[in-house]
Amino acid sequence: MMNNSVEKEKRTVWRLTLTGLMSALGFVLMLIEIPIPFLIPEFVKFDFSEVPALIATYMLGPVEGIVVCLVKNLLKAVFMSSTGGIGELCNFLLGVALVLPSGIAFRRLKSGRSMLVGGLFGSAVMAALSLPVNYFISYPVYTKFLPIETIVGMYQKIIPSVDGLFVCLLVFNVPFTLVKGIISVMIAYLISRRIKLR
Repeated sequence: MMNNSVEKEKRTVWRLTLTGLMSALGFVLMLIEIPIPFLIPEFVKFDFSEVPALIATYMLGPVEGIVVCLVKNLLKAVFMSSTGGIGELCNFLLGVALVLPSGIAFRRLKSGRSMLVGGLFGSAVMAALSLPVNYFISYPVYTKFLPIETIVGMYQKIIPSVDGLFVCLLVFNVPFTLVKGIISVMIAYLISRRIKLR
């Protein structure tokens, strides 16, 4: 009985510690933003902050992955936000769309294949969700600082034929988000395969 209690306490400490570490790492990675010139406007940047959330998901479960998404965005909203927390809210929603399907698939089958399939499905869900999230939440905030014509003009410098914000998001942001999700899943998969999964 005593051994079971000690073991349970150790597991709880391990889960809390790993979740905290992944949250902190996710926050740091959010600050390392990589521009992708000639492919998408410079204000849309790539980062690897979903990788720690995916690792937490694979090692502990989807709830912990969601907690990592929440904590890293709360930290950014408190200390570094330039959008009054709106950008962080959107990042959280898209992060959940990625880690939840990934975690559910892996939890059910617990195989490398389920990790990849769930992650790829999550990437597709995240990409699809990015369209309404950006159109209705993110970009209305951006228009407080830049006219919509200026924002669309940034996209048109890359592909002149795109017309209107919705089309810009569909042509540029959705594929960008899909690729970002797939890359994050592949990195998390390679790392997690080297770590003892529960």
